Parts: sequence; structure tokens; C-alpha cells
Amino acid sequence: MANHPNDEIQLAIVTMRFDASDPGSLLAILSKYVVLSRMQPGCRNIDLCASVTQPSRYLLIQKWDSPAAQRAHFDSDVMIEMARSCAGILVSPPDIDLWDGPSAHDLH
Repeated sequence: MANHPNDEIQLAIVTMRFDASDPGSLLAILSKYVVLSRMQPGCRNIDLCASVTQPSRYLLIQKWDSPAAQRAHFDSDVMIEMARSCAGILVSPPDIDLWDGPSAHDLH
């Protein structure tokens, strides 16, 4: 199916930065979250990155088909379980940001 000039791609990109008081426990929680979230409707990809300069910092970069898919995921059991599992192992609340992706389209 060809794209038409009026077709609008509505990507939603979310970053979530976590600073851990218990990095090993957080890494296990986030790894499970990434695997389960990648199977959610509308998920294009989720990457888990570990900071080289701050060993207890982790970043999730999420790409969703649309803002609606991203919002549905944030209300999902997978997201709620991850958030609850983080209780007591973070230095501070996660830094969550929503990004516009004007050049974040897939290459294929």
C-alpha cells in the first residue's frame, strides 16, 4: 500500500530515565518490562540503555505507532507492574518525557 502525501504518521516517542539505588534489581525489572512491552499493540520498539558515565542510570526509549497506542500502554498491566516493582529501588521518580519524532521514521 503506497503512502499518499496527505497520510499522516503519528509516532509517539517516550523516554523514561531511571536512577537506581539497586541497579541489579532495576535492570531485571526493566529487562522484563521491555520484553513484555514489545509485544503490546502499537509498539514499534523499546530500547533499554545503560549509562556509561553513571552506572546506576538506565534509559528506556519507546516508539509507538500513535499517541493513542502509547497512552493505552501506560494504562496497561505491564506498565503498572513495572512501576510497582520499582518501589524502593529508585533514587527519585523516573524522568518521563514525550517526544515528537519528525525524523524518527523506520528505515524500511
